[in-house]
Amino acid sequence: MSINNNTWELAEAYIAGSLPQEELNELNNRLAGDVEFTNEFNEAINLINSINGSGKQKRFRTMLRDVHEKQTLSNQPAKTKRIVLPAHFWRTAAVAAGVAILTSTITIWSINYTLKKSDSKYNTISRKVGAIEKVQAQQQAQQNKLIEIINTKNKPTPPPSDVKYTGTGFALTNDGYFVTAYHVISDGDSVYIQNHDGDYFKAFVVNFNADADVAILKVEKKNFRFGKNEVPYTFTGSKAGLGAGIFTLGYPKDEVVYSEGYISAKNGFQGNTLQYTLELPAGHGQSGSPVIDGNGNILGLLTAVGSQNEANTYAVSSKALLELLHTIPNAASLHLPKSNKLGRMSREQQIEKMEAYTFSVKVYKK
Repeated sequence: MSINNNTWELAEAYIAGSLPQEELNELNNRLAGDVEFTNEFNEAINLINSINGSGKQKRFRTMLRDVHEKQTLSNQPAKTKRIVLPAHFWRTAAVAAGVAILTSTITIWSINYTLKKSDSKYNTISRKVGAIEKVQAQQQAQQNKLIEIINTKNKPTPPPSDVKYTGTGFALTNDGYFVTAYHVISDGDSVYIQNHDGDYFKAFVVNFNADADVAILKVEKKNFRFGKNEVPYTFTGSKAGLGAGIFTLGYPKDEVVYSEGYISAKNGFQGNTLQYTLELPAGHGQSGSPVIDGNGNILGLLTAVGSQNEANTYAVSSKALLELLHTIPNAASLHLPKSNKLGRMSREQQIEKMEAYTFSVKVYKK
């Protein structure tokens, strides 16, 4: 199949976001009804994204030459694809490479500036998405939209607005109730979770305690379940002792991250008795992550880190969570797990079991 210039220019305009709304509507209608055009258009999109991502014209030209030589030498007749690249395309690729270098430079400068600027002794660890990340997210969203049109029309998707904050949440029950840090969701218009398979589900707030920094939410989808089996861990109502080994799973980036450490003080920031002080590495995006002991008991959830000169991590104890549960009007119908299935497992097995019940929390604001 060859890619004609009209389809190529249309694909470039789609990726750049420069199509007028009327032409975009016509494109979507044609993609839905014309299979041959859809395949050609999708091939153009993938090709443009591949070359824009790498910026390596020489490698791509070599690849095309090798493919042509193999097809010429083959004794078996085969159907070939002819890809006609517009002459102006190489100029576009060069510009994209320059933009990538500039973006990387700005990102490094921004990170260094932020680290120098941080002097607070108590920093909440939700992740605020910066301007550069928003540009990258918008570009990725355009590509994701095309894929959704072609392949997954019924898949749950986040709202069209940009994500404002991210954190981590974990399941209370398998039918949709979960917990996160209150400061993660306090300044948003809508809350979604994204599970380890990449699917989005909208959630609503059930109850919260701003002073304790705990919020309980529930996924809106009917008959929703986090995993195939019941939640594999239990919640403890008493505090663990000094030196107790702990670990956590969280989302400081777009994939789950494991950290381990120990309890360094039974009380938290400025002697807060509802908190722990932990010797545990944590970063922005991990607010709301579960704090788990070696036997698979939930001891609390991460909420903040100290300053660079005070390398502490703070966690709200599960006692604060259980007290909040008792204030919910229909708490009787919310049944916390009573059977711990993690106790005799290896750490790798514990992590594998918990991944379905730990997820990224994404907060949107118009």
